[in-house]
Amino acid sequence: MPQDNSPLSRHPFVYLASQSPRRQELLSQLNVRFELLLPRPDEDAEALEAEQDGEAADHYVLRVCVAKAEAARARLVAGGHRAAPILVADTTVTIDGAILGKPDDVEHAVDMLARLAGREHEVLTALAVIDATGELLPPALSRSTVRFAAAPLAALQRYAESGEPLGKAGAYGIQGRAAEFIERIDGSYSGIMGLPLFETAALLRTARVEF
Repeated sequence: MPQDNSPLSRHPFVYLASQSPRRQELLSQLNVRFELLLPRPDEDAEALEAEQDGEAADHYVLRVCVAKAEAARARLVAGGHRAAPILVADTTVTIDGAILGKPDDVEHAVDMLARLAGREHEVLTALAVIDATGELLPPALSRSTVRFAAAPLAALQRYAESGEPLGKAGAYGIQGRAAEFIERIDGSYSGIMGLPLFETAALLRTARVEF
């Protein structure tokens, strides 16, 4: 029998609109096949992450995630790719109502880490899936609490100089050397890494992705 390639059939893969190796590894844990759908050189991906005045962190991360999903959908259509669901995630760290994005440099990373040290903060990861018909499914939000131990500035400086914090929200990666500073977490470990697997699996099932 001929294969059913209609948008409402089961889909053997998903487009992942993320350059993050961690998200790619986590998606592979679910045995989900994926193809990358990354921004073109002419796209200003960073502009989508700009904060709005007075914006709450949960609103921010959901808004940015949906905007990235819509940009990815436009990319798919313009490129003439075959129909399949698109998965997008965005992670932010928040403390005292402030949004901690990616540090600009080592000094900025040290400032962020010093702010987190000895305290609790929240890690929010938003998920958005656009199904193969082009419909945006209701986005999901994973919320976790992380407690950093008090740490001497010299230790934070050494960690920042390792280069690991650069490119990461809140200036740390829980799966790397930053684990030495983390006393406990309450929530989703995979969500803190950048792709909460429980919510991801639920959305992909709704989008009829095979795994």
